[in-house]
Amino acid sequence: MAQKFQTLPGFRDFYPAECAARNYVFDTWRRVARRYGFVEYEGPILEPTDLYRKKSGNEIVNQLFCFEDKGERDVSMRPELTPTLARMAAARQRDFKKPLRWFSIGQFFRYEKHQKGRGREFYQFNCDILGEDSIIADAELMALAIDLMLELGFTANDFKIRISDRQAWVSYAIDQGVAEESLTDFLQIVDKMERTPPEKTEEKLQPLGLSLAGIEAFIESGAEASDSLKEVITNLEARGLGNYIEVDLGIVRGLAYYTGPVFEIFDIGKGMRAVAGGGRYDQLIGLIGGVEMSACGFAMGDMVITDLVRETEKPAALLEAAIVSGQSVDVYVVEADPSKKSATAQVVQSLRSDGFSVHYAFADMKVGKQFQTAEQSGAAHAVVVGSEFPEVGIKDLSDRSEEKVSFEALGAALKRHKAS
Repeated sequence: MAQKFQTLPGFRDFYPAECAARNYVFDTWRRVARRYGFVEYEGPILEPTDLYRKKSGNEIVNQLFCFEDKGERDVSMRPELTPTLARMAAARQRDFKKPLRWFSIGQFFRYEKHQKGRGREFYQFNCDILGEDSIIADAELMALAIDLMLELGFTANDFKIRISDRQAWVSYAIDQGVAEESLTDFLQIVDKMERTPPEKTEEKLQPLGLSLAGIEAFIESGAEASDSLKEVITNLEARGLGNYIEVDLGIVRGLAYYTGPVFEIFDIGKGMRAVAGGGRYDQLIGLIGGVEMSACGFAMGDMVITDLVRETEKPAALLEAAIVSGQSVDVYVVEADPSKKSATAQVVQSLRSDGFSVHYAFADMKVGKQFQTAEQSGAAHAVVVGSEFPEVGIKDLSDRSEEKVSFEALGAALKRHKAS
């Protein structure tokens, strides 16, 4: 009896339409990153588990697909790329002119509860600038993130970049008498404020000698709390991107390794979790690779951004057009004379050599059915191979116009039609 298998929880099948949607997002990520002068890199999917422990502590193991390999090594499927980037940059930092402007698009794995916008496997765009102390590098990443959203079809009515400064919070906590060993706990409390009832937040702050009212007053101070944020805002406004940002000191990002400005992209009105996020992390490369190098970066996952694209009118239309285009062919070759199979094969291969995508029927099929299949394939033109070969017909499937050309002139004629 046949055994039925199902996709594992949190993993996805990519049928052609879903794969086309994924590739559309990838192409957008890649196109905008290159526009900003970033170069692509990649690292291994499997890394020593200790690499992630070094960055995040032992608690990270509960979120990993980790196992002992056949060489008795403790290894994990990568849950993120930043530790790999830190390892790679430290190993060969002398080989590259600073700053490094690197991006990557890769697959990642986290053993956690799967839900909308979050799976156990996902793809992620990572974009980082290494070896640059200037806060303008942070503004550059935020500008790139904004352009990604615009390229996907979103407008200022659809999203905001909310920016904050971890260092401003650290300075505030120290001024309020919070012990250094409690800073991480304090930042995590602030990070979860939006999702925590006020009375619970107040309860967590009391042991630190702080009050919710004091925290809220600091958040209200906005850009005045940070010289770094003022510089970032001035730069983005000079680029004409001021409408896409807002200062929100409530954004601190819970990860302990951030050291300066941080930001997250949020949709307006649809209630999704952050679409993307990142910030400055000047100490991580030294922690992992023993080489002091300033750094800032951000990441955008494919699941949340694709959901948001599908649920927003203009981006959804652009996506659908890209899917249709990606699944269409340029030319369908209609075999009007079954005795011309060799000629049909010759025409098909010649057109493909000329750069056209081509479909045709493998088995004998009535001419009318072939034209119906041609329209279903999305082809702009049908090429008819009949008894007159080496003369062939070209039929425009949109306006039904036709012309006859020689086989030798076919490629040039189709290119002319395509350009017009």
